[in-house]
Amino acid sequence: MAYRLPPLNALRAFEAAARHLSFKHAAEELSVTPTAISHQIRGLEEALGVPLFRRLTRALELTPEGEAMLPKITAGLDCFAAGVEKVREMAGTPGGRLDVIAPPSFASRWLVPRLHRFYADHPAVELHLASALRAIDGSAGRDGPGEDLRGERPQLWIRFGAGRYPGFRTELLFRPGYTPVCSPRLLHARTPLKEAADLRFHNLIHDDTILDLRERPSWAEWLKAAGLEEGIGTRGGLHFTDPALAIAAAMDGLGVALVPKPMVSAELADGRLVAPFDVALASSAGYHLVMQHSAAELPAVKVFREWLLNEVHADAIAMEGAGF
Repeated sequence: MAYRLPPLNALRAFEAAARHLSFKHAAEELSVTPTAISHQIRGLEEALGVPLFRRLTRALELTPEGEAMLPKITAGLDCFAAGVEKVREMAGTPGGRLDVIAPPSFASRWLVPRLHRFYADHPAVELHLASALRAIDGSAGRDGPGEDLRGERPQLWIRFGAGRYPGFRTELLFRPGYTPVCSPRLLHARTPLKEAADLRFHNLIHDDTILDLRERPSWAEWLKAAGLEEGIGTRGGLHFTDPALAIAAAMDGLGVALVPKPMVSAELADGRLVAPFDVALASSAGYHLVMQHSAAELPAVKVFREWLLNEVHADAIAMEGAGF
């Protein structure tokens, strides 16, 4: 079958410009000038006989024809990329660049300490890891991965949220259990922390990074689960919008922090933190691996996904064995 297609460069320019709604950002992505993008788009519009963009004073808008064309062009480029990567897989070891975006606490406290094992097995993969609050549902006005997964390079999100991302392949990694943790010094302080009721004598440390209270347990919910619905105020204490600060405050003995257990497994294992109570609350939200369907078979994506799931499984076994 003979395909009557415009030049591939023109289609790539259209897809990038439509995704960003910006010739400038499309040019940065494709390493060309904005003028070159504009020329490619003009040529494509002339070949098709219809305008694809409305060029406003300080913005671009897709015309109905452009909106109808974009998803098909995106799917086609995804198929091209998957075909090329399949050949690379057949030719040898999985490699190339892989971009991963994750919540800051997951990236720094869970993922990075384990990456040496990934690189030992897959040294040819060039992993680019970015931590971003927008990887948390509802943060920075974002509710899903959206256009961020439609770039030139294979890209994965590790996203904290409800896991509802239409149009993307989504796989649950784990839902963290939240438990109070503190410095072991508090167990033998002037007012020792021996039972849950003793929390009235200590600061409660709050991690307010996740804005949606439906997706993380609160101190009020934990106290209710522990049978302490009265007598302990939950509005005061120390509030942080960075999990690392909340955990550091707990290690420094400033109070008791309610945190996801997987994010403090190292500190619990070496005794820098203790979990003085058995009560833990499961989060309704979880960490999910999110990607384009067409990216799932790319060699670098496949080996990273397999490694990540193995680490999650091993971590769950280790924490259960340690009694955390």
